[in-house]
Amino acid sequence: MIEVKDVTKSFGSFEALHGVSFTARDGEITGLIGPNGAGKTTTLRILYTVLRPDQGHAVIDGFDAVQQRQEVQRRIGVLPDNRGLYPRLTAREHVRYYGRLHGMDKPVLEARIDELMQQLEMEDIADRRTKGFSKGQTLKVALARALVHEPHNVMFDEPTNGLDISASRAVRALIRSIRDEGRCVLFCSHIMPEVEALCDRIVVIAEGRVVADGTPDELRREAGQRDLEEVFLATVADGRREVA
Repeated sequence: MIEVKDVTKSFGSFEALHGVSFTARDGEITGLIGPNGAGKTTTLRILYTVLRPDQGHAVIDGFDAVQQRQEVQRRIGVLPDNRGLYPRLTAREHVRYYGRLHGMDKPVLEARIDELMQQLEMEDIADRRTKGFSKGQTLKVALARALVHEPHNVMFDEPTNGLDISASRAVRALIRSIRDEGRCVLFCSHIMPEVEALCDRIVVIAEGRVVADGTPDELRREAGQRDLEEVFLATVADGRREVA
């Protein structure tokens, strides 16, 4: 389970997060959505221990992301907004490297790599160096290395950005399978049909504050809208008026 408790974060005079709180539960897919600059990526970076909150706590399975950083890192898999790869390594070598960092036994690791290559439709690029990979190919490698150790909690920032229809469908199926295994999924996306198709709960963030939190149907009722895109626009507008 992922918990964000009254988290505040500033960069100089700019307050990126102001008292953000929400919970992403096991066995659910939680969508963290909001306009550009709302604070989504900052929240994720605090959760995966790259940034420290100024106030409040980020907690993974009961472990504090600041005080118990290594315990948290063992329990998470992350697809960050920056997909950077080592250009001289093949796709398979990238995933193997991350598996070894997590202490996986060789036979288990190699079987897991083969499984991910198939799930993410990577067989044709598995043994190619990643230099010159397309945006979609780079994303697949980043996904595979995030999932190689089968973490209980996974965080995805735009997980289908740059993928074709077939690969996007495969990624969505993979995300659902992670949820169905009882694990916790938190992801950011700007694609409202994808959010609607995947999410059990949605957290809307605007101006560094949580302005809505609930199931898709609950948010529809509160906003008085049926279309999720209209729900999002209305909720963000209401949140901005409250801040102003």
